[in-house]
Amino acid sequence: MQKYVIMGVQGCGKGTQAKLLAEGFDLVHISVGDIFRRQIQNHTKLAARIKRIVAGGMLVPDDIVAEIIHRRLSEHDWNYGFILDGFPRNAPQAEFFLESFDIDAVINIEVPDEVVLKRVLARRLCSNCGLDYNLIFHRPETPNRCDVCGGDLVTRADDTETTVRRRIDDFHQKTRPVLDLFAQKELIVSADGTGTVEEVQADIRKKLGLA
Repeated sequence: MQKYVIMGVQGCGKGTQAKLLAEGFDLVHISVGDIFRRQIQNHTKLAARIKRIVAGGMLVPDDIVAEIIHRRLSEHDWNYGFILDGFPRNAPQAEFFLESFDIDAVINIEVPDEVVLKRVLARRLCSNCGLDYNLIFHRPETPNRCDVCGGDLVTRADDTETTVRRRIDDFHQKTRPVLDLFAQKELIVSADGTGTVEEVQADIRKKLGLA
């Protein structure tokens, strides 16, 4: 059984890399962002609160994230292991997490802040089917039109330069101490996230000792 945590500032590509690892090694990809999106799709009370917070460019409070993740991990549907994306968010959460789970490695994807900003501002979302695009990596065949349904491509409400820079600053202030804690435990595996998706994935697998 393999248990990984993947970390990095928003826009570094950790979600894509986590999904590739999950598919390649039969792991369960547990993403905080995906859980939030499901809440929003189901129009729950929590979803309304999350939408207000995200629209303001802020991160969802740590206590809400911790509760959701602990509940998700307690389902124990990860027979071959999991890769956790978006948690833990602070040092106390990391300490508790390490006491509860025997983690094999923490994958840290490193990307310069200005590259992250450029990537995030290039993101687009289909207003009809919700498919994600990126004008750097995944351009639609017809400008501003979804390849699948023909819907209009729009910028996410929280993808403005001001909110993205705020999230980058928040990452450095809150998440860096978590990485330092994992480094003390000698669990960190760092990967250069500026390459292609395939190059980054190959680098991660090599450093994890995976075939």
